Amino acid sequence: MKTVPDAKNPILKSHKMKTVPDTKKGFAYIYTIGCQMNSYDSEKLAAITGSMGYERTDDLDRADIVICNTCSIREKAQEKAYSFLGTLASRKRKKPGLIAIMAGCVAQQEGERVFRRLPHLDIVMGTQAFERLPTLISRVLSSKGAGITDIDPSPAIFESRPDLSTMARDKISRFVTIMQGCDNFCTYCVVPHVRGRERSRTPESIVEEISTLAGSGVKEVTLLGQNVNSYGQKEGICSFPELLKRIDSIQGIERIRFATSHPKDLSDELISAVLNLKKVCNQLHLPVQSGSNAILKKMNRGYTREQYLGRISMLRHHCPGIGLSSDMIVGFPSETREDFEQTLDLIRTVRFDGIFAFAYSSRPNAPARGFKGALDESEKMARLNELLDLQESITRELNEGRVGEVETILVEGKSLRKRDGSKDEEKLPQMTGRTETGKIVHFHGENIKPGNMVKIKITNAYPHSLWGNLFDDPLE
Repeated sequence: MKTVPDAKNPILKSHKMKTVPDTKKGFAYIYTIGCQMNSYDSEKLAAITGSMGYERTDDLDRADIVICNTCSIREKAQEKAYSFLGTLASRKRKKPGLIAIMAGCVAQQEGERVFRRLPHLDIVMGTQAFERLPTLISRVLSSKGAGITDIDPSPAIFESRPDLSTMARDKISRFVTIMQGCDNFCTYCVVPHVRGRERSRTPESIVEEISTLAGSGVKEVTLLGQNVNSYGQKEGICSFPELLKRIDSIQGIERIRFATSHPKDLSDELISAVLNLKKVCNQLHLPVQSGSNAILKKMNRGYTREQYLGRISMLRHHCPGIGLSSDMIVGFPSETREDFEQTLDLIRTVRFDGIFAFAYSSRPNAPARGFKGALDESEKMARLNELLDLQESITRELNEGRVGEVETILVEGKSLRKRDGSKDEEKLPQMTGRTETGKIVHFHGENIKPGNMVKIKITNAYPHSLWGNLFDDPLE
């Protein structure tokens, strides 16, 4: 069953993607599950299939190639991938030439075992095999490969940037991966096992990619990595604050965001960069995971509750008004009610603008899978709901505190949210954008385009968004 691409076969190595051939071969449908990094990876997959002559489509019925870019961070995400790919069996019977591909983290984690559940798949392709996709597809088309598996790890990083000809041109904000993999080995996490050890892209390739995006109309970039704070350290290239300084000078880019920052590596230099670099947003996503020192130690996070709160105090001292968000895991093995109360207390102390919280999910290859003291699902969900209710009340209070303030918004496009307004307001297009600190703002405005920077006076606050009017709007 296992077939690994021959090293002699051509693979896509060029930093610049090939142009789309004049002869279109068909359509590629890409289904993305998981994090922001997966969304970025899917753009690369679209660029690669585009270079082969496959136009991207959102219509599954038109697809000649279907790729599911998977996530294995939680069991629910993994089962979602299996469910979607399972539906392709009937489609392949109706359309025998359809090529079905599992890509990404689940593929890397499960390898050949995937075919036991999904024997109709053509390719199972891990996180390090994207550049070999043309060869894998060619083998399927030439009938020389059946049930191809490629999960070979690679010490190199795939440097090619997205091909703008395959991308929608109306997006103002883009993700840019600056590094791959992780060296931290948190006990609950599978990232080092499915994405490999930490590797940083060269600053030159990152600057080139962002400059290209800026030339196409992108105004905001979010830099991605499992731990951007350690960017470049292994390779001896520039530090992350130095990279931010280079990107800050790129003409056309208005805002720079980044995620994720590991608390143990949050340096004074990075805090200074957030404060002093004009385009770096006054916002930080700083995952804490738990407020209990006992649980943090079992998670192998490398810091204490006190050290985390110390960095938060430093941030707020030097960067007043900074928007803070975090990740939380509830129900980690052996978590007592006291441990959980310490997490709630940390949330009350920090008062995050928002959090991403999840019930602990045991994952293959993660050391915590063998830990004793597992909580039952009902208790985990009860704690998760309690935590989310607390955070929602804090977010609502913080949002209400913005009413009457004037915020500078980067307009992203038309808003799909609706609210009652005056008859004059209802005649105007409804737009949406974000503040520098990452809050979503909806407003009515005429002759406003995506990419515009506008001032909005906040008039209403809700748990997940703000509403307002143009600051110089006659409706004021």
